[in-house]
This record gives sequence, structure tokens and C-alpha cells, in this order.
Amino acid sequence: MRLSKGCHFDSFSTRELGCRRELQHHRLSGIATEVDVHVDPERAAQGPFGTTISHGYLTQSLVNLFLPQIIEVRGTKMGMNYGADRVRFPAPVPVGSRVRGRAELIKVEDTKDGAVQAVTRVTVEIEGSDKPGCVIDTISR
Repeated sequence: MRLSKGCHFDSFSTRELGCRRELQHHRLSGIATEVDVHVDPERAAQGPFGTTISHGYLTQSLVNLFLPQIIEVRGTKMGMNYGADRVRFPAPVPVGSRVRGRAELIKVEDTKDGAVQAVTRVTVEIEGSDKPGCVIDTISR
């Protein structure tokens, strides 16, 4: 049975985002600097968000964690991440926030080479926030 567009799924786990180890890794790898609102609490306190915030792409990377928890695909020889159509970061994710994934199947279609392609909208919700931290339309085959 193939699911059709409009199906909604939720992850059952949450994740605390922006732990010190991840932020330290970003600092050491050059992703963030000492004066960056992502890692400098004093500077961040003076900024528009009042606290340190997670990098948008760190938030986006959690989609790869949430998708297998949300959707199980059976009866395939292989699956692959084909890319993304759209990525948005509607709200900052304060360091230490709890987030979870929610998914909606947007489109399912057969491809010319006999595969099935699915577009799934994954929303990374922030506990206690009206706006999500990330919304991405993923493409899988």
C-alpha cells in the first residue's frame, strides 16, 4: 500500500539542541567565532534573541535524525536522499531548547526509471514556541 499526500506523522522523541559539546565543535571547526551569537553568551544577551541560538544548519541536520523515527519505508531495495526543494528557518532555536520532528507527505510519484519519489515536509518544532525552527521539503527516492 502506498501512502498518499497529506499524511501527517510525528516523531515520538525530542532532542535538546545546542549542547555545549556541539557549540564547542563549531567554535573549533571555525563555523562560529568567539563573538558569534551562537557561542558567546554575553554578546548574545545583547542581541535580538537575548541568548545564544543554535545554527540553522545544525537544526536542519536533525531532519536526518527525525525522518527514520517518523517514517518507515518497506519493500525497497535501496532508498536515497535526493535533496531538498525548500528550506526555511522561521524562528531561532535558543540553545538548550527541546525540539521534535513532524512530517507531512506532500507528494508521491513514480519516476521514469521505475523508482518512487516522495516529497516530505519536515517541521522541526520548538517546545513552547508558536513558530518552528526549521521547515524543509525533503526529496527521497
